[in-house]
Amino acid sequence: MQITDIRIRKINLDSKMKAVVSVTFDNALVIHDIKVIEGADKLFIAMPSRKTPEGEFKDIAHPINMDMRDALEKNILQKYQSALIAEEAGETE
Repeated sequence: MQITDIRIRKINLDSKMKAVVSVTFDNALVIHDIKVIEGADKLFIAMPSRKTPEGEFKDIAHPINMDMRDALEKNILQKYQSALIAEEAGETE
C-alpha cells in the first residue's frame, strides 16, 4: 500500500495540535483527521479517534505495525514542514 497523496487541511501554530491532515493510499482509500501534535521534544502524529461513553479515546484507524507507522509519520511530517515553508513564503498549495 503506497501513500499517493497527503493534504494538510489546517495549520494552527498557536496550539499543540499543529495541523490536521488527510492521507490517500493507492488513490483508493483516504484517512481524514490525522493530527500533527507538538510533543515535549518532537512532532508526532495522532490517528483519528472518537470518544467512548467511558470518556476514553479510541483510534478509528491506525497502522498495525511500526514500519507503517514510521513511514506514515515520516511522510506526513515532511509534507507538514513543506507546507510551513510555503506558508511563510506566502504560497498556497
